[in-house]
Amino acid sequence: MKAERIIVKKDLDPLKVLYRILNYGGLVFLVVWGSLGIEYKGIMQTASGTMEALVRGFLHPDVGYLLNTTRDGLPYAILETLAISIAGTFASAILSIPIALIASQNIVGDKMSKLGKVIVTAVRTFPELILALIFISVVGPGAPAGILAIGIHSIGMLAKLFSEAIESMDMGVKEGLDSCGATPMESLFRAMLPEVSPEFISYTLYRFEINMRAAATLGLVGAGGIGAPLIFAIRSRVWSRVGIILIVLVVVVTLIDLISGRLRKRLV
Repeated sequence: MKAERIIVKKDLDPLKVLYRILNYGGLVFLVVWGSLGIEYKGIMQTASGTMEALVRGFLHPDVGYLLNTTRDGLPYAILETLAISIAGTFASAILSIPIALIASQNIVGDKMSKLGKVIVTAVRTFPELILALIFISVVGPGAPAGILAIGIHSIGMLAKLFSEAIESMDMGVKEGLDSCGATPMESLFRAMLPEVSPEFISYTLYRFEINMRAAATLGLVGAGGIGAPLIFAIRSRVWSRVGIILIVLVVVVTLIDLISGRLRKRLV
């Protein structure tokens, strides 16, 4: 009985009750405030017709577009999207390693790691679409702009994950090599990287899954990939082509997720 009374008293602590009220009340306030800030104009009159046409496009996709093996066909657009994702992910994974080392407190110390973390946060601030628009004005429209956009944006996420893996690693092997007179480069390549490489590869594969989806949208602003034919088909209301593009995109992304997921399970 005494234990039950003590538990009840703790649950009815005025400070805890006030803390919960403020938390939940603040959450409700944010939801209401955000909802009031949205100007809802209702559903357009053409919505039902558009949805019916889109459903018909899924049921009767443009198979001829899928079988078109020229530069204007769907296979080329899918391969270009895949190439953008692979190239951007590979470049970002390589460039993220030195930035991750600078952001790791157990490698460079507290002051230098803070600078590295600021760099990582700054890089991660800009979304892929904004970067794609910037690089289009630099290298022109096409796949190179998409690769640069995905590569730069991915550095922010991968460098953060890599630095966390380095900070949580066992420093015993590195300290052992240092005591034997190993150079910093020898400690890096013989102790640190071999220990954290499975996590690095796992994070890179996970980022590749995300980049594949991102690469599919970069074409909307002219950075290559499947986004360009998709937006053209939507604007032209060629719903059968929209249907086949979306179906193929879902299949490709699903296969990549399955393969990447299995590889990550084996590594970790």
